[in-house]
Amino acid sequence: MNAFLTDLFISAQGWLFDRLVQPVLFALGLAGYVEMGFEGIEFVLMGILELGIAYTALRPLEAFWPAERWRNRRAVRVDVMYTLLNRLGIIPLAVFTLLAPAFMALDGWLRFHNVIPRQLEDWLPGLDTHPLASFLIYLLILDFAEYWRHRLSHTLGGWWALHGIHHSQRQMSFWTDSRNHLLDDLIAGIWFAGLSLLIGVPPGHFIGLLVTLRLVENLSHTNTRLGFGRFGDYLIVGPRYHRWHHAIDLPDGEAYRHGCNFAILLPIWDVLFGTLHLGAKLPATGIHEDSPEAMAARDDFWGQQKLGLILMWRALAPRRRRSGAT
Repeated sequence: MNAFLTDLFISAQGWLFDRLVQPVLFALGLAGYVEMGFEGIEFVLMGILELGIAYTALRPLEAFWPAERWRNRRAVRVDVMYTLLNRLGIIPLAVFTLLAPAFMALDGWLRFHNVIPRQLEDWLPGLDTHPLASFLIYLLILDFAEYWRHRLSHTLGGWWALHGIHHSQRQMSFWTDSRNHLLDDLIAGIWFAGLSLLIGVPPGHFIGLLVTLRLVENLSHTNTRLGFGRFGDYLIVGPRYHRWHHAIDLPDGEAYRHGCNFAILLPIWDVLFGTLHLGAKLPATGIHEDSPEAMAARDDFWGQQKLGLILMWRALAPRRRRSGAT
């Protein structure tokens, strides 16, 4: 069965490449990107597969065991659009188009100067015969980095102006994972892909690592009362754990001034850095909008994109004024 599914996946990738992607690349004079185009199809197909798994596994949890019951799901529609744009490859393709030339140039410069990032297998030769162990170590490193990227997006005012779009949803569901400002997506892409390049993540691991983290994020945003138990909540980020991250009212205490539970996959990072909070009740989610324009943009895709840029400009304005005064 696994061999059949693998063959089916490879056949679909080859068909799409031959009939769609390759002709377009040649027509646009981008023959040098043929290999990247082939890999991009794999990314899109994995996104479709990931979406199918998430919907099949998580939508029933929301229907039969919800954290909140809503009279209608109208507010979720914009998150569905975000998810389709993301998983069907529209947003990743845009990010890829912007980042690919820069990363190709960086990779070429490093190789020209004989600076080739060493992989884990170079440090630990035994991992050559243990690909699962190699995958898990890379996952641990990237998850640690994702904790800090996420925490910084709450701490830095200009970045929070963008990331706050993700938190503005008051009907959080597994679709909410993809609700991000496009510039925030670009920053996250640079962070993840750049670190992967620097630590030498093998191409065969890259998409698997990304999909693993995204599936866990789908789960953690699900509108369900599901918890992993007294000890399980400290082992992997789940819906109860992450719901406190999206709480409309933050826990008391200086440690939670910018939020709590920033971990993406492993709660150990919140434990180590003092940002863990697990309350007894399930909180309401969202943020307190402080203007009519913010409230109006809550369920409007383009309104959110515009609002994020406006809020970022305002957040950076005091710094610009101080620089001018100096």
